[in-house]
Amino acid sequence: MRLTALFLSLALPAMADPAAEIVILGEVHDNPDAHLGQAAELRELRPTAVVFEMLTAAEAARADADRSQIAAAWEASGWDDFPIYEPIFEALGTARIVGAAAPRETVRSVYTDGAAALFGADAARFGLDADLPEDQYATRLQLQYEAHCESMPLEMMPGMVAVQRYRDAVFARAALEALETYGPPVAVIAGNGHARTDWGVPAMIALAAPEVTTRAIGFVETDSGMPFDEIRIVPPADRDDPCATLTAN
Repeated sequence: MRLTALFLSLALPAMADPAAEIVILGEVHDNPDAHLGQAAELRELRPTAVVFEMLTAAEAARADADRSQIAAAWEASGWDDFPIYEPIFEALGTARIVGAAAPRETVRSVYTDGAAALFGADAARFGLDADLPEDQYATRLQLQYEAHCESMPLEMMPGMVAVQRYRDAVFARAALEALETYGPPVAVIAGNGHARTDWGVPAMIALAAPEVTTRAIGFVETDSGMPFDEIRIVPPADRDDPCATLTAN
């Protein structure tokens, strides 16, 4: 792992309070420099709590109660590459560890039961009871299709979009609950797709609790136009083409 994060800060027009109550730190999951950048932000922010996309509530509670169990909780979550995430945990200070991952069986049920039914009574508060605007829906279908290497039928993508909306709402709810419990500021660690301001966690928070201020920082390998309040460009990770084995067939 590289010892320093070489990233360029591109300041966008001021749209969010720099002293926001909830700060969403996006990431490219397998990029070590993205995690070093997130860790640097956490050291500066000194949050009361950090909400993790990767950990369930039970896994996070285990890690929060005994910091020596963080690696074991991470392994139980099924996520890989703990060493590149370790700087984030080292930067927590006294921040509480909060898990926002829904159990896998619950996520699978979104395909059959729908996001609103699974989310519960607050579904309307987070907009899960309403259809997406047609242009946004079409864009999201295409993005999911491309994210899955165009290897799955386009007809399967509505379920993927529903899962993404459900997970965004779950992360937003967890962040708001952490804010109510521990006070500001709260940080969220999640993929860049969840951190985007137009329909990700920040948008869900704005819909459910418009009085709460947010700031979204995307740690990206290239400025693709995905909307954030701030962008940090990090060196691309050394990886194989994830679609190579699929497109070769």
